[in-house]
Amino acid sequence: MKVNEQCVVALTWELKDTLGEELDVCEDPVEFLVGGKDLLQAIESALQGLSQGQSKAIQLEPEHAFGDFNEKLIFVEERRHFPDNVEEGMLFQGLPDGCSDSAPSHLLYHITDVYPEHVVLDGNHPLAGIALRLTLTVQGVREATLEEIGKGSLGTGFFQVPQVGDTEPPHLH
Repeated sequence: MKVNEQCVVALTWELKDTLGEELDVCEDPVEFLVGGKDLLQAIESALQGLSQGQSKAIQLEPEHAFGDFNEKLIFVEERRHFPDNVEEGMLFQGLPDGCSDSAPSHLLYHITDVYPEHVVLDGNHPLAGIALRLTLTVQGVREATLEEIGKGSLGTGFFQVPQVGDTEPPHLH
């Protein structure tokens, strides 16, 4: 079977930036719904017609991947609004009470810096603003079930841009 508009594809991959720095490698196949919300459009297009065992290398510019870096999604907030154990790398869905009203509440924020009086948060996807080189290998292809098509996702969120209301954080594999 070949990858088509409504199927489930099992993929392994290697993800690098354009300087060749390895960002992520997945050696165990992960299933994605093609024709749903699981994959970026550029990835879905690149996979069309591939069969099990075939690989495809693509380059994704930020506008076709996780968007451009948006400086307006960086917020500096008073540390007193955060737990005592706040540290770099922590994630927050929205900002705690008392923080900026201008911060979109649906975003997942990464703590990038912690200072004695304030905390710096970034609402950008971790790969925003980065051109990516992605090598995908199709490990399997099967027909999607009606239930999977109805849900629009297998719940695998790596190759998608978070949308308003998403509850799963963006993450590297």
